[in-house]
Amino acid sequence: MSEMLIGALALMLVIEGLLPFLSPATWRQMFERALRLNDGQIRFVGLASMLAGAVLALLFLR
Repeated sequence: MSEMLIGALALMLVIEGLLPFLSPATWRQMFERALRLNDGQIRFVGLASMLAGAVLALLFLR
């Protein structure tokens, strides 16, 4: 179980690092837009991400 968790964390870090590595200007613009979001919008994005992750985990980690 811990190996799978570490593997998932490693994959997440690789995916998170792709955009700043490939296109730093786009990454910066994306964060500038994120700074303009209000708290409710940020919470919705977080909730949507958690739900999508949970659904994917349930579908593919059986």
